[in-house]
Amino acid sequence: MDQPTDTPTYQATHRHQALLRLGLLLAAIAVISLLHYFTPLHLHYLHDIFQRLYYLPIILAAFWFGLRGGLGCSLIVSIVYAPHLLLQWGGDPALELEKYLEILLYNIVGAVTGLLAQRDQQRSRELQRTAQGLADSYQQLQLQSERIMTIEEQLRQSEKLSTLGEMAAVLAHEIRNPLGSIRGTAEILRDDYRPGSPKHEFLEIQIRETDRLNRVVEDFLRMARQRPQELYRCRLHDELATIVTLTVPEARRREVTLSLAPAPEEVTACADGEKLRQALLNLVINALQACQPGGRVTIGVSQRDTNAEIRISDTGPGISPELQQRIFEPFFTTKPDGTGLGLAVAQKIIISHNGSLTLESTPGQGTTFVISLPLEQEGMCPPAS
Repeated sequence: MDQPTDTPTYQATHRHQALLRLGLLLAAIAVISLLHYFTPLHLHYLHDIFQRLYYLPIILAAFWFGLRGGLGCSLIVSIVYAPHLLLQWGGDPALELEKYLEILLYNIVGAVTGLLAQRDQQRSRELQRTAQGLADSYQQLQLQSERIMTIEEQLRQSEKLSTLGEMAAVLAHEIRNPLGSIRGTAEILRDDYRPGSPKHEFLEIQIRETDRLNRVVEDFLRMARQRPQELYRCRLHDELATIVTLTVPEARRREVTLSLAPAPEEVTACADGEKLRQALLNLVINALQACQPGGRVTIGVSQRDTNAEIRISDTGPGISPELQQRIFEPFFTTKPDGTGLGLAVAQKIIISHNGSLTLESTPGQGTTFVISLPLEQEGMCPPAS
């Protein structure tokens, strides 16, 4: 793209170029005039050549500076050439008439060429403005296209989550009631055996596994149920400390160091504490699962302008650019035993709080999830009960 014409650099370059061209024109006129004055008059053919040479600077001035340049140069040539005509060629009326007509032609050529060149320059500037306008329009279309693609992607994500909600409702209806019957039957059968009996232990296992399956169904149901958010003032560092306390046993089991950086100041946000903890828990567990034994997960919170920023970093293998495009899609997972729901649910919760969830990752250098939430303004929301 061309350099803008209103910048100081462009203007300085343009002035320097104009001065250089003006110097070349004046030098050319001076050289041709000296040739005229110092060439003997009996060498008519040389003088005919020299007077034709004047057209070169006139035409160049017209092309470079337009109408004013062509006329100005032709007038200078006329003034410089007139003394030679009057003093050295005086006395021959027919010859003088021819030379005077030559001066007239100088001015006609300068005016016509300058006018044509000026119109061409105006058309070039109009074409440049049109091209710049088209380039700006193309850039705006690109931005709009990217926004449309983003909105379409969000709609696809919403459709998937809506489908997930329907699945959860079906699961709750079709599985939850039979689970209650299975558990009740197992409790009745357990009473027929004394503690310590192998069958008593098997029935205990059956009851525990039934409870675990019931909790899975409850999780689906909780995700499908769109209850209104209850927003309270949340101290984000305290919420993160709670999450660290909950996940420390998992970190020890995986031999991963889990640490929470001290907050330089209190950072608060309006949030549904239960949902926010659910999102944070999903992200921290995901970071722990990404690390090998001896790895590290670091959590920190800080204030950035009007937003609170939470960073959850791990020293895992990182995520390739191709997978980063799909990492928040529901049901997408790279883990053999994963459901592909943790990150999708976390992102949905953060977006429902008018925040954003992004990731920074380089293969081989770990991953950082960045949560941005609006800071709590005074009087915006009540304190947590």
